[in-house]
Amino acid sequence: MNGKWLGIFGLMAVAAALCSLSSCGHSQELVGIQVQPSVETIGASNTPVIDNRGAQVQLRALGTYIHPPVTKDITNLVTWASNTPQMFTVTTGGLLEATGASCGGTLVSATVTTNSSAGGLSSSGAVVTGYMTANVVCYTGGGTGSGPAVTVTFGGTGAGIVSSNPPGLSCSSPNPCVDQFPAGTEITLTATATGSTFGGWQDCPVSTTSNVCSFTLETNTTVIATFN
Repeated sequence: MNGKWLGIFGLMAVAAALCSLSSCGHSQELVGIQVQPSVETIGASNTPVIDNRGAQVQLRALGTYIHPPVTKDITNLVTWASNTPQMFTVTTGGLLEATGASCGGTLVSATVTTNSSAGGLSSSGAVVTGYMTANVVCYTGGGTGSGPAVTVTFGGTGAGIVSSNPPGLSCSSPNPCVDQFPAGTEITLTATATGSTFGGWQDCPVSTTSNVCSFTLETNTTVIATFN
């Protein structure tokens, strides 16, 4: 009888030793996040940036785990963030949306902070993050391509958009834009603040106190729109 119990205890000891060398007692551990798509680009050089407003892309976050190795869709478990929210916003469910207020590139992150594992093992402060790059193509012109040029630049630290009538100019701070129109064209520039206030025009050929700068184009003209 004693020999039987000694044998059982011996088997239990061996099992415990093997378990300590394996993943026994360990719950799944998140070790990486991959965001899909990894790169997304919207717009075109002949499309005004503001026309991209509302363009959406659904992002996915795929988590890589160990104990045992497996990949899971954790799109709704991560914390999403855009480092340039005036260009792109992202919802808690990973829906990426262009604001139409800015062009260029931004990083979008998907983050999980693991304070403890499912099995209660302490992992306080562990942060796992994945990234993707979202781009908006800057507008480079769409006017007639001949005649005097109108150039729009920006002043101030605020954000805003300037567009023209007739169409051809559309740019958002701080990126300037330029286009050409036939001499004698009546140009109307409209400034729209985004999350800031319009501070006025500089060098508008006609004095104005509104957000609209209208003039007859005769020679190359540069105006400055200030947003505060």
